[in-house]
Amino acid sequence: MQTTAQLWLVYDLTHSAALLGVFGFANQIPMLVLASVGGYLGDRYSRHRGVIATQTVTMILAFVLAGLTLTHHIHEWSLILIAFLVGIVNAFDVPIRQAFFVEMVGKEDLPNAIALNSSIFNGARVVGPAIAGFAIAWIGEGWCFFLNGLSFLAVIVALLAMRIKAIERKPSTVSPLESLMEGFRFAIADRPIRSALLLLSMLSLLGLQYSVFMPIFANDILHVGARGLGLLMSAAGVGAVLGALQFASRTDYQGLAKWIAAMSVICACGLVVFSQSHVFWLSAAVLFVVGFAATSQMAATNTTVQNRVPDELRGRVMAVYATMFMGVQPLGALLAGGIAKKIGAPPTLAIFGSLCLAGSLFFAAWVAMRLRAAKDALPVQAGLGR
Repeated sequence: MQTTAQLWLVYDLTHSAALLGVFGFANQIPMLVLASVGGYLGDRYSRHRGVIATQTVTMILAFVLAGLTLTHHIHEWSLILIAFLVGIVNAFDVPIRQAFFVEMVGKEDLPNAIALNSSIFNGARVVGPAIAGFAIAWIGEGWCFFLNGLSFLAVIVALLAMRIKAIERKPSTVSPLESLMEGFRFAIADRPIRSALLLLSMLSLLGLQYSVFMPIFANDILHVGARGLGLLMSAAGVGAVLGALQFASRTDYQGLAKWIAAMSVICACGLVVFSQSHVFWLSAAVLFVVGFAATSQMAATNTTVQNRVPDELRGRVMAVYATMFMGVQPLGALLAGGIAKKIGAPPTLAIFGSLCLAGSLFFAAWVAMRLRAAKDALPVQAGLGR
């Protein structure tokens, strides 16, 4: 709700598309720069208290935003500044919160928790903007920000009510900089984690930029206007929720590499088809599939990383995950906008989808080779055993 109301207010104050881009960049760029620091703090100090702290600061920023708006002291640059501050808090919150999952639910239920979290997140992406649209019309942007601030009270009370078993943190024997690098080194050295994260980073940098072009497709290509834009975004959002719920319902998490490869190929093919479609309902159906596949790939990648990382490195490795997933998005948005300005949105998205498809097929071939090598090794091991 808050993000939608902020975007609306920035545009209402300035009527500048460029400042909308600045707003998005300011909100997302701290993740690229500071997520590793957040992961380091999550491994050195209590993750439970860390999440409480980040949620409290975010609540305070929501109330400040509400106060400035309701008293008519809000300006475009104060909106962008608060978006930047919220981005800084998120850079600490995301890796700490992701690492905190295992302390809440235990390792056995961790994949389900990750997928349920993803379904809640994507459900909010569908419902939140719709509620914000009505709330802006009925009560104004300031009350949207105030309601958002109030909602954090429930979150903070729930966090305070948790009884989490204290985990003893081993004192670090290396410098803070060296400690920060340990997460990157582990992610790079572990081949499955490295491969899955590189594929996810490519999806975030190129594939997920289709949302940047949605107004262009809705208005200029499909000619369906604002209502059609809402339906297209909802189709992708509903697909994302169902993709996350489908993954959460799984009881067997073997063969995640094959699942990641399959979902990545499907998502990339969907992007190419969507870029060439001039039929509204085909476009909506394809976006449903893209949302389903992309979210399922994200949940599977998160599960792969969390299952393979030792707990003492969990915060720092999840910071690498956050950096490679969320941190590259503002760079991708700038890249997409620059290329589309020269050659148009459909060719740009077709190129991005084709690059994602090439990377997905390369990953799928690597998975197939690994599986073949593992099968070939079994008879040899059996022979040695005899």
